[in-house]
Order: sequence, then structure tokens, then C-alpha cells
Amino acid sequence: MYIIAGLGNPGREYENTRHNAGFKAIDEIAKKAGIGISEKKHKALIGKGVFAGEKVVLVKPQTYMNLSGESIREVTDYYKVDAESELIVISDDIDLDIGQLRIRPKGSAGGHNGLKNIIQHLGTENFARVRIGVGAKRAGGDLVSHVLGSVAGDDLELYDETIKNVADAVEMMILEGTEKAMNKYNTKKKK
Repeated sequence: MYIIAGLGNPGREYENTRHNAGFKAIDEIAKKAGIGISEKKHKALIGKGVFAGEKVVLVKPQTYMNLSGESIREVTDYYKVDAESELIVISDDIDLDIGQLRIRPKGSAGGHNGLKNIIQHLGTENFARVRIGVGAKRAGGDLVSHVLGSVAGDDLELYDETIKNVADAVEMMILEGTEKAMNKYNTKKKK
């Protein structure tokens, strides 16, 4: 069994923001797998089904980004999964250009408060993650405004394509392992 969690903020006002890239990726995986995400449990919206031949629980924490670990810990405890081998967390990353993915088997929070909170609650950095590039803020711009803003213009098509690639990347992580997915998807996309 795998827990696949996408990070974001609940509420219509955050729906299409850069910070909700993880939620969008979970929606894409749910669509591809035919899984509904409507059950409210573990401080999250969850959906259960089969993806890439494995039982999965898709998770969209409803705790707001900075407290994502509360929900993730409840889910991993409830389903008795080993976070180091059966958890995949999907989040946005301002250090990656739009169109880029970075898959890692483990690692630090890299300044991402949602990942930081998950590491704190799980007591380990050793869980797989997929980071979705949302681009850096403009020079002199405000970080909060940037991540709570939406992707627009020429970047939108590339961003939407990247979200679709996340579903394929996660499928490959489950079927063939994280390293193979890293080799295929950790590349820079041309604008």
C-alpha cells in the first residue's frame, strides 16, 4: 500500500495557486486511476483505490500547508505504513523552473514549510517526494504573494503538462522504483 499525499491549502481562494501544485497533482492521479477524493478523515480529503497495480490512499491535507505533517502522521499511523518505503509526498518548489520536476527518495525540507512540518511529525527525512517547479519570485517581489499567486500566460500550458507528468512519474515510482523515475523525470524542460 502507498500513501500519496499532495500538499496545498484548502479553500476556493487557494485553488489555482502555485502552492497548490500538490493538490492539482493528486487530482490528476485520481483522474487517471478513477479514484474519487471525497472522504473527510485524518484532517484530510482522501480517496482509496488502486493505482499502478497497488492499493493507494490519495491524501489532500486540509490543515493548511504549514501543518501538513499533522494530517500525514495520522494517515501513516492509521494505515500502518512505513513512511520510508510507502509514502510519496508531492509539493511545489520555487527553486525549480516551471516545467521541471525533481524526484528524490529522501532529503531535507529545502525551506518548504509543509515538508518541514511532515519531517517534524514523522521524525524522518527518509520519504520519497516529487517537487513541482513553480518558478522563483521576481527580484524584489514578495514570496507569499508569489506562492499564493497563480500560474498564468505562457507558463500555464507548461505547468499543466508538468502536473500530468507527475501522475506518470508517481506511477513509474511505484512500478519501477524511485531511481528510474528520477532518471526519466528529473530533467529541465525547454520553454
